[in-house]
Amino acid sequence: MSYGAGWGMLRSIRARDEVSGHQLARGTGRRILAFAQPYRSDIVVFLITVVISAGIGVATPVLAGDVVNAITRGDSGAGTTVVRIAFLIAGLAVADALLSLAQRWYSARIGEGIILDLRTQVYDHVQRMPLQFFTRTQTGALVSRLNNDVLGAQRAFTSTLSGVVSNVIQLVLTAAVMFTLSWQITTLSLVMLPLFIIPARRVGKRLAEITREGYDLDAKMNATMTERFGVAGALLVKLFGKPEAEAARFGERAARVRDIGIQSAMYSRTFFVAMLLVASLAQALTYGLGGWLAVNGSVSAGTVVTLALLLTRLYGPLTALSNVRVDVMSALVSFDRVFEVLDLAPSIAEKPDAVDIPAGAGRLEFRDVRFRYPSAAEVSLASLEEVATLDRTVTEPVLRGVSFAVQPGQMVALVGPSGAGKSTTSMLVSRIYDVTDGEVLVGGVDVRDAKLASLRDTIGVVTQDSHLFHETIADNLRYAKPEATDDELWSALRGAQVEELVRSLPDGLDTVVGERGYRFSGGEKQRIAIARLLLKAPSIVILDEATAHLDSESEAAVQRALSVALSGRTALVIAHRLSTVRNADQILVLDDGKIVEHGRHDDLVAAGGLYAELYRTQFAVADSPAPYTDAVGPEPVVTVPRRTFPDDA
Repeated sequence: MSYGAGWGMLRSIRARDEVSGHQLARGTGRRILAFAQPYRSDIVVFLITVVISAGIGVATPVLAGDVVNAITRGDSGAGTTVVRIAFLIAGLAVADALLSLAQRWYSARIGEGIILDLRTQVYDHVQRMPLQFFTRTQTGALVSRLNNDVLGAQRAFTSTLSGVVSNVIQLVLTAAVMFTLSWQITTLSLVMLPLFIIPARRVGKRLAEITREGYDLDAKMNATMTERFGVAGALLVKLFGKPEAEAARFGERAARVRDIGIQSAMYSRTFFVAMLLVASLAQALTYGLGGWLAVNGSVSAGTVVTLALLLTRLYGPLTALSNVRVDVMSALVSFDRVFEVLDLAPSIAEKPDAVDIPAGAGRLEFRDVRFRYPSAAEVSLASLEEVATLDRTVTEPVLRGVSFAVQPGQMVALVGPSGAGKSTTSMLVSRIYDVTDGEVLVGGVDVRDAKLASLRDTIGVVTQDSHLFHETIADNLRYAKPEATDDELWSALRGAQVEELVRSLPDGLDTVVGERGYRFSGGEKQRIAIARLLLKAPSIVILDEATAHLDSESEAAVQRALSVALSGRTALVIAHRLSTVRNADQILVLDDGKIVEHGRHDDLVAAGGLYAELYRTQFAVADSPAPYTDAVGPEPVVTVPRRTFPDDA
């Protein structure tokens, strides 16, 4: 019996607990066949090679027995017979080797093709999920669906499928030949099988327990490393001076993983030793009983040799097929877990009859907009959050009948206490979320009726923590416009007041920004993000406290860049600084999801309402030095023209 067959059985035993309680969704089998449909011709050829290879595996021991019989008979043509059989055995060996290569090629072609199909479908589907899906799910669990479960599903068409077919054919042919040659020896050989399977299951159960513990510890160590090796985590550890404590805690877990590794190695070795021992004992019985029958003339010597060789091909299929249900269920569970993600419908979807937003559209309007955040059950999966059940509680509305209009070229500021719904309002414009009731119109088109690509082209957003990918500056800029030339990139960087900095870098546009852009300061990163927005050239710009976390010098540089970004564009600004609010065409004051005040700065201060209170407490304290409106010159300009972005978002 081969090591491969034994390990397959051990793996099946270890997987038994993982799949025993999993309930498969209806229709899983049909969906799997749909994935296999493009590869049906490859699968047929693959199975044919498996069948022929299994036949060769049984034929070779029979021919070896014929060689022994020819030698023991000692007739005049024995030499010729032996040579002829030897050539036949050699030919079968060559054929089997070629079939093995063909099987591997088809197996890889089918398996890798299915991996490609599954991964691309899952990745594309996940990208379309709403933002709340990502805020709730564990990133590691989601990545596991794209890796571990996809690989598990792929095994259904490679190792599991080929293993079942090959083992069934080999078992049937081997048992038939053995019983034909000597039913007594075959029956005695099979008596030893329970002595192997029963202890193996106990070993497998214990091995499953410690393996599961090892996986849990590995997952915790991976999570720890991901957090601590990130820039923010590494900074926190250094600021609090806890490297020794972190190393000690990590070392404890690593030591337990080491102990589990030693135990696992010994259990596995014990399993394989027992497997080989039982197989050897069965062969000894075959040689003993077969030899005795051969001496008495009941069977030939060649038959004994054939039975001994066939015995090694009998135990492997028997042990593997004893766990075939677990193998099949493991593959089906992997498919089911992948389908679980694919079946979670994105809440933001493009209608079949969606229309383009008119080019250059700059008018933005909210009509009696109401919004509540969806419950966990509407946007997430329990298995991705590692909870038993998802919360189905319907949350209170965040926006309650919000109506306003922004004319082309105007700048409207949203202000209000924390939690009033300012950021939520801005997210409804770009369809990060969809309204629960009411309408959001861009250029006279309800955003739910617009093509998503058209909406993305019309809307540009700069947040307070603009994200940069761990790629080059050029790659990050071209994310907004893939076909942009280098001249266009430099022009955008110039408008964002960051050209000089990028030109001073040794690699220029090819400089890698680092994870989340941490190789640059906050102001530099924001200006690169503004350059990306300028390259996109949207007609409507949303600024969500774009300078909230910057020092005064960085803030002034970003403000100059923003004055270029907002020139001639409609702007919806979530206000943070006094100067932004003071120069807005209209100020909307949100409180508890409603617009409670609106007007110009001076009028609202004079009214003595909520805005006046915010002005005295938040904005007056947060007011920055003299605002900038000149996108090129470094000198401050105190007089601020309207409909530009003079200071901050």
